[in-house]
Amino acid sequence: MGLISDTHGLLREEALAALRGSRAIIHAGDVGDPAILGRLREIAPLHAVRGNVDTEPWCRLPEVAVAELAGSSVYVLHDLETLDIDPAASGFPIVISGHTHQPKVHWQGGVLFINPGSAGPKRFRLPVCLARLDLLKIPWQPEFVPL
Repeated sequence: MGLISDTHGLLREEALAALRGSRAIIHAGDVGDPAILGRLREIAPLHAVRGNVDTEPWCRLPEVAVAELAGSSVYVLHDLETLDIDPAASGFPIVISGHTHQPKVHWQGGVLFINPGSAGPKRFRLPVCLARLDLLKIPWQPEFVPL
């Protein structure tokens, strides 16, 4: 699956190329432009959530989403600080979030937490990237793709 976040209205051609071949795409919020959702849906089924900048009337995305992919339940939200469930107890082995613009992966309590970083406009010295995750290769290990 392709993991993207914080596009803030900018969908780079490099991002589209990196996501091609994905069987599903997750956008972890701060989309910024509804056209981005359409372009991502052209590549693969899309699961997307609302970010803190997604306040315009066009944005009717949920604040959280659950994606059932390859036999795994993936919990998606924009800001990990707002996580109000215990993912392990709730049966979610993977949590995808964005917001910080910092690519990060860590395991906690048997749950894989992934932030694909920001694929939108460059901010400060933070990298511009997205991530890919093959759910069929265990143990799971996301691949960060610089853009």
